[in-house]
Amino acid sequence: MKPRLLAFIFLLSTSLGLTRTATAQLGGAQTPEPATQPGTLVFKLKSAAVSGAQPPGIAPQLAAALRALGATRVEQKFPRAVPPTAYQPGSVELRGVYQVWFAPSAPLQKARFTLLQTGTLEYAEPLYDRGLLRQPNDPFADSTRSDGQFYLKNIRAYRAWDVTQGDTSVVIGVLDTGIVFSHEDMQGQIKYNYADPIDGIDNDGDGYIDNFRGWDFADQDNNPSISGTRDHGLLVAGPATGRADNKRGIAGVGFKSKLMPIKVFSNRPGGPFGGGFEAIVYAADHGCRVINVSWGSVGGRSQYEQDVINYAAINRDAVIVAAAGNDGRELDYYPASYENVVSVAALTAQDTQDATYSYHVTLSAPGRDILTTRYVTDSAYAAVRGSSFAAPIVAGAAALVRARFPQYSAVQVAAQLRQTTDDIYGLAANAPFRGKLGTGRLNVHRAVALTDRRQVRVVASRFAPQRTYFRPGEAVRLTTELQNQLRAISGLTVTLTSLSPYLSVQSGTFAVGSLVTLGRATNTASPFLLTVAASVPPNTRATLRYNFTSTDGYTDEQLLEVVLNPDYVVLDAGNLHVSLNSRGNLAFDDAYSTVGAGVTYQEGPSLLAEGGLLVGTSPTRVADRIHNDQSSGGRWRIDEDFQALSQVALRAQPVRATQEAEANFVNLPPTGELGASSVGVRIRQRAAAWTDAPHRDYVVLEYKLTNITPDTLQSLHAGLYLDWDLPPAISRNLAEWDAAGSFGYVRATGPTSQYTGVKHLGGGTPTYYAIDNEVVTDEPVTMGNGFSTAEKYAALSSGTTRRTAGAIAGSDVSQVAGASLGTLAPGDSIKVTFALLGGNSLLDIQAAAAAAQSRYRAVVLPTRTAAATTAWQLYPNPTSGKVRLEVPAGFGANTLTVHNALGQELMHQTLSPTQSATDLNMADLPNGFYVVQISGLGGNLQRRVVVRR
Repeated sequence: MKPRLLAFIFLLSTSLGLTRTATAQLGGAQTPEPATQPGTLVFKLKSAAVSGAQPPGIAPQLAAALRALGATRVEQKFPRAVPPTAYQPGSVELRGVYQVWFAPSAPLQKARFTLLQTGTLEYAEPLYDRGLLRQPNDPFADSTRSDGQFYLKNIRAYRAWDVTQGDTSVVIGVLDTGIVFSHEDMQGQIKYNYADPIDGIDNDGDGYIDNFRGWDFADQDNNPSISGTRDHGLLVAGPATGRADNKRGIAGVGFKSKLMPIKVFSNRPGGPFGGGFEAIVYAADHGCRVINVSWGSVGGRSQYEQDVINYAAINRDAVIVAAAGNDGRELDYYPASYENVVSVAALTAQDTQDATYSYHVTLSAPGRDILTTRYVTDSAYAAVRGSSFAAPIVAGAAALVRARFPQYSAVQVAAQLRQTTDDIYGLAANAPFRGKLGTGRLNVHRAVALTDRRQVRVVASRFAPQRTYFRPGEAVRLTTELQNQLRAISGLTVTLTSLSPYLSVQSGTFAVGSLVTLGRATNTASPFLLTVAASVPPNTRATLRYNFTSTDGYTDEQLLEVVLNPDYVVLDAGNLHVSLNSRGNLAFDDAYSTVGAGVTYQEGPSLLAEGGLLVGTSPTRVADRIHNDQSSGGRWRIDEDFQALSQVALRAQPVRATQEAEANFVNLPPTGELGASSVGVRIRQRAAAWTDAPHRDYVVLEYKLTNITPDTLQSLHAGLYLDWDLPPAISRNLAEWDAAGSFGYVRATGPTSQYTGVKHLGGGTPTYYAIDNEVVTDEPVTMGNGFSTAEKYAALSSGTTRRTAGAIAGSDVSQVAGASLGTLAPGDSIKVTFALLGGNSLLDIQAAAAAAQSRYRAVVLPTRTAAATTAWQLYPNPTSGKVRLEVPAGFGANTLTVHNALGQELMHQTLSPTQSATDLNMADLPNGFYVVQISGLGGNLQRRVVVRR
């Protein structure tokens, strides 16, 4: 439920039992992405491909793409999954989910883009490695038998057991490192699968041979026993299902509840996390009414993982309990932060915050000095710390609620747990965490004893316009669907308020009235009305709050996050739609092609997998935000050489075109100092698109490069890297050169009519380099092993000698269209301009190239000469401090400004229109060069001045 960028999208807090309060967060920082499993992706077929009882089929175009990508294996992940039904709103279809394997070093970003381009998938995603959430403590701390389980007192478990001791029919699935079957507090607690005894046969036909004692998804066998010191699973199992009333060891909160051990971490030394989400489906399909997940990681929100959670929670009616993390900061861990998860934060014995906290937390439980079963001997115990052990305490409580209220659905069990907690925000130590530790600390007695609780949740929020982001000044409508999850409620009113100064609510009241248990209501007839502020900063995450009140005394709240003013724009005036960001990229801003709208033609799929500006002066000095030659698990890293100076924006009143956009960025490390590999340029990017014929099939991109170094840049080159992927198969593309029109293009072989291209319009001498992405050769540029700095410069500086790629049959190709710009003195600027082209034939893009060149000459080029700069004086230059300025008589000067190499204004002075000379003191400025500008009735006059002492 959290954005990565996200990026991103509106995030609806519909977790089971979730409530939150928050203030607006201004964007900019991105959540780190967890490690991914190399050489594999997971994808889901569009729902139309999955119907009835028949297994889904791979469409021909998807099969062709998989073959072209060199897929070594494709496997349907959940062929026995229960299909969604109309009486289970929110249920999901998992039968259309597949996993595909490639070579371990395969570039997964490119594979993902290619699969999505077939138009047959809902998503294609990497598989993330999720880690254990244990925070070990002194193994002997607070481990005496008399008071070791203090947490049973804190959560009122003893009184709860007077109401119910649970039932053996309620099974808790513990998905972890396995357990020790012989431990004294595990004996008699295991839920065995008597339908499949150990005889080498899959007796119950569930696809798992001899899964009598559970299953090991990490090592793919039927032995979920722990190995070596990986005893996390046994430590987790104890608080939930340690056998009670056996006069030994500890008592699990679930009392009579049974345990199903499912192993998701390998026995092999250094073995990976494996099959955690497959294990969730397994647990749900095999009767676990509660599933405990004490693992996860920060970031990496995945729709595949959310689908698995939804399937278990909705299709299979399982309560999923997850640890919220041990970082000690405000972070969103996954899977704890997904919808339909009970997220549990850890507390001390004094009910104060002790680990990660978040607005996604549902409730809290003790997580420090938790006495539990340990793997040393069959009668060993230890006190441990972490949210890994707070979660199974809640899982045990959930099992008791399921036994006490067998009619409750999973969503109602979570609501009951959430609505019966003890308030802990009155403690001074918890004041800074209000709303971030859930509704309070678990009280099991109240959870199994009270029958008068009420809870209303927003289960769906739909925006119009139906987009994942909203622009400054935009009006937005919000339709909300509610569900009453517990006791019937009367006189319900929902009020929407904004916690962000950048998002205001014009109409925010929904009078619901009465709702029966599990009843639903929506404000479709009168949606909430909102307005985005005109001055909203880029990537702002704004929070909306739903406030619930009723005439029978119920009050509650729930939060909703939206992203405002994302850092990219789309030029869509013509047939060719181009997305560009504030740091020189085209199509997308991130590694997995999720931030941005791509480059499309005539409303088709995105045709550009990766694109952006390259600027270089030598094989060791190239600035860009394009992938390089360093790979991690098949994921190329991105060179982060450009830093945004201003957000990309569409002009409100374009002058030269139907649409105009501008961005400013710089090649300068975050330290502000030029490094050994820096080029040292400031760049103003302008883009233009038109609606009138014959100008609909191209977009013009103009780059103004300014030298911000104290030295002359030699052998300067600039160009666009464009990794075009044209359907139906990117392995059948050809990159070619049109000699008559002097431009490069890419076309797809076979019965397709898709063409794309790029033409140099002005600035320097044009260059062009066609690249075969799949072949490793002795050419200067070979993309099969990455795209190094030296290869980028070679592609920029090799003239037009490499004009074709893809041979005859076609291949996965890309191209670099650029210009040789010669030398650039300190403070000087030069422009280079290109046109991206789209069409359905070579004639189409030839016409587009000609139209772009014609319009560039007529409209885009400057129509008047710059003001003469020889008629005014600035001396001495270089200077050690004071400078004398003399302007022509009658110029009518009114302002004098000084800017640094990055374009930042450092000095501002008002002048008299009759003043012809003035003195400027630059003694306080560090050594370097600056731009002095005088503005007046006669225009703008600029001079570079060097400060040197």
